[in-house]
Order: sequence, then structure tokens, then C-alpha cells
Amino acid sequence: MPNKTITYAEAIREALREEMRRDPTVFLIGEDIGLYGGAFGVTQGLIEEFGAERVIDTPISEAAIAGAAIGAALVGMRPVAEIMFFDFMTLCADQVVNQAAKIRFMFGGKARVPMVLRSPIGSGTGAAGHHSGSLESWFTHVPGLKVVAPATAYDAKGLLKSAIRDDNPVIFVEHKLLYRTKGDVPEEDYQVPIGKGEVKREGKDITLVTYSIMVSRSLEAAKILSQQGIEAEVLDLRSLRPLDEETIIRSVKKTNRALVVYEPSKFGAFGAEVAALITEKAFDYLDAPVVRLGGEEMPPPYNPNLEKKLVPQIEDSVRAAQEMVS
Repeated sequence: MPNKTITYAEAIREALREEMRRDPTVFLIGEDIGLYGGAFGVTQGLIEEFGAERVIDTPISEAAIAGAAIGAALVGMRPVAEIMFFDFMTLCADQVVNQAAKIRFMFGGKARVPMVLRSPIGSGTGAAGHHSGSLESWFTHVPGLKVVAPATAYDAKGLLKSAIRDDNPVIFVEHKLLYRTKGDVPEEDYQVPIGKGEVKREGKDITLVTYSIMVSRSLEAAKILSQQGIEAEVLDLRSLRPLDEETIIRSVKKTNRALVVYEPSKFGAFGAEVAALITEKAFDYLDAPVVRLGGEEMPPPYNPNLEKKLVPQIEDSVRAAQEMVS
């Protein structure tokens, strides 16, 4: 299968374009996604091809965007809604949690809500407290929602295609710092299955369990550790709900150590669920306690030096792994 090299943002745009060409029920809805192309330019050029009826600009009302998408999904459409920053997912949480996630259960499986909510997370752009949040963990707690967080262009395109074709609501988590990163993507149509993690680097001494932006940082940390004689395995979760428990446990049983690396504040975040899973199902294989390496307990600051200290950096993963193996 021939490949091409494109950015993470271009991979998402390709997935949207190809799915809209394939299925006339797919449409986009969100703030400034038309002529402006979205806050990060992901939807540029789509309104020219598909028109304003399928690339719909909305007022600044996240609750209305989510509500309209849910209603459209209930009558047979497949909306892809963009929430400009993940911080503002809080404003549409009622629609997502109390409607989108529950409808299939409340109607005994006779109703479905095939919709995708795309939204960027993460610090690193100097956007400060209201535009840099990483709240994806909140939504992993809600039965009926699927949550994916691709780290590469390949996974972004393949997972978005799977999300659009899924008959359940999917939260599609995009890190802002990944938009310009490049990767190889097949020319032909493909999907990445929701609920399947992937080992990005094989190792034997410790497993770094991670997702989103922390995958690339964990891979860099693994290179440094290798120079010191420590071979780290890097496991990209890709999908938070459903979670690929089998791949996690298999990796930890091999390496006997697990370092869970993530950007959100350490307390109560998704990494705690991963740590609990490993403790419950692989405890007898552990040579050291599971360690969580998460963000600090504060909103993202505007100051770039403070912002950098907020979330785990490459050297933090190296230091934590060294301590666990020593």
C-alpha cells in the first residue's frame, strides 16, 4: 500500500473529506469551521467542496452545537461537531452526558446517536487557563461514550474514519501540538479500530503507558534510556474508552514495570484507572509499584516557563523510569 507524508491536521482533513464524499449523511458543524477553516485550520477548503449546508458555521454556543448534532444523529445523519477548545466541552456536557451517552440505553437499543465530537486539548501554545485544558478523563467515566486520542497522523485519520462510521457517540481528542507533526499515511482507504492500543516501541525493562502528545515524548525518553542500558516499551493507548486491557497487561507481564505518563493533573485522571487495572490484573508480575507521571495541580498558566513545568517533559519520564529500574 503506497504511503504519503502529511501533517496530523491534514490527516484529519482527509478523513473528513473522504467520509463526506463516501456518505452524504456526514456533515460538519461548529464555530468558524467554514471559510475560516476552524481555529487551527483543520477544516480549510471543505466548505468550497461541500457547501454551507454540510459545513455549518454556528454561533458561539457549545450546548447548541452538541444539541443540534445529537438531534441530527437521531434522525439518521452522521454529524461531526467541532468544539473549538476542550475546555468548552464543559458547556456542552449536559447534552453529551445526559442525552448522547444515554439515549441508546434508555430506548433499549432502538435509537442510536452516530456522532463525533472533535476538540483539541493541551498546553504548550501559551493559550493560558481557558484554552489549554485536558479534560478527556471526565468523559471516560460516562457509559455510552467512546473516547479516542490519536498520537500520529496515521492513527488520526484511521481512528476518525472509524469514529464517523460508529453508531455510538465518540469524543475525538486532538492535541494542539500535534497538528503540525508529520507522518506516513496510506493512499488507500483504511481504518484504525477503536479500542485497540499499539506498542510503538518494543522493550523488556519497563512499559511506558501513554497517549496523545506524551507518546512522542515517551519515545524520545526511551531513546535516552536505551543509551543507559534500559530498554523501555512504549504503549500508545490510542483509545481510552473502550480500553485495550489485554495489550496493557501483556506488555506489563513482559517488562514487570509500568510508568503511566499523561498530561492532565495527576489526581483523578485517566492514568489512575490504568494504574488500578495493572495492579488488579498484573500485580504478581510487578517488580516495582506502578508509577503515575501526570501534570501539576493547577490550571495552565500563560507564562511559558511555568506552562512547561506544568506537564511531564522528556527528562521527567527518563528520571522516573531510572528510579523504577534501579
